[in-house]
Amino acid sequence: MLVYLIRRLAQSILVLLVMAVLVFVGIFAVGNPVDVLINPEADLQEQQATIERLGLDLPLHEQLFVFMGNAVKGDFGRSFLHGEPAMEIILTRLPATMELAVVALAISLVFGVLFGLWAGLKPYAFSGKTIMAGSILGFSLPNFWQGLMLILIFAVFLGWLPAGGRGETTEFLGMRVSFLTADGWSHILLPALNLAIFKMCLVIRLARAGTREAALQDYVKFARAKGLSPRRIVLVHILKNIMIPVVTVVGLELGSMIAFAVVTETVFAWPGIGKLLIDSIVNLDRPVVVAYLVLTVFMFVIINLTVDLIYSVLDPRVRLAEVKA
Repeated sequence: MLVYLIRRLAQSILVLLVMAVLVFVGIFAVGNPVDVLINPEADLQEQQATIERLGLDLPLHEQLFVFMGNAVKGDFGRSFLHGEPAMEIILTRLPATMELAVVALAISLVFGVLFGLWAGLKPYAFSGKTIMAGSILGFSLPNFWQGLMLILIFAVFLGWLPAGGRGETTEFLGMRVSFLTADGWSHILLPALNLAIFKMCLVIRLARAGTREAALQDYVKFARAKGLSPRRIVLVHILKNIMIPVVTVVGLELGSMIAFAVVTETVFAWPGIGKLLIDSIVNLDRPVVVAYLVLTVFMFVIINLTVDLIYSVLDPRVRLAEVKA
């Protein structure tokens, strides 16, 4: 187990280093932030002073070495636009994105399992076919279009929910959160639903496939032969078994919800790290963009490493295969 852990940690560190280099070089090629940050009417002396202050006068490889050396210490530079540490700005916005992702995950898990279970138990009924058709539609429609339609229906036509913003917030564990206020909930429902639709459709298909497979197993047939009620068979013998792959996939999807909430946060003006990324790209704020992408890669590496370690504990064949390799 120790050998497997060391190997996976080494692989994770290598992935982080490679991605950090690729991200830095890619952002460097996007454009010149000097054109955005410096007043066109400034004289050459002022322009040169700003370029030197931002460290943009150094060659690319020297900028990369400075960045990597500081990144090891947790310093990703200061934002060109805000003048504050880039990682500090991201961590300030992170609670809003985490809050949105967790609510969206709960929506996708609860409704996805319920609809998928129903569609699996009644695959040939009109309701089952309607659920599957809806899941295909949810997969196919662009995320931004779904968000605009939600705003149009629930905010413009019906006037039930606000169209954007985070609403009233309150302090919780040193962070500003909106899920503890009624106004905050009214603001979070639409963006959370928009973020959850794709994942919910994924859960529906997983739950339906798992239900249809579990319903044909011998232990379910034996439970029916014993005279157990249909509700007990579904809740005890079928639901528990279909939740194993569903929870595994949804757990991994949480990372993608946090990382790729950019479209939803932009459509609903949600003040999270996704909207921060868009604003930083528009203004060529390199330190913030690089810090965001490195944090995203780190998050995915940690999630995948955790899942691999859990699998190795549950199935010794995984770590034995790694050791032999």
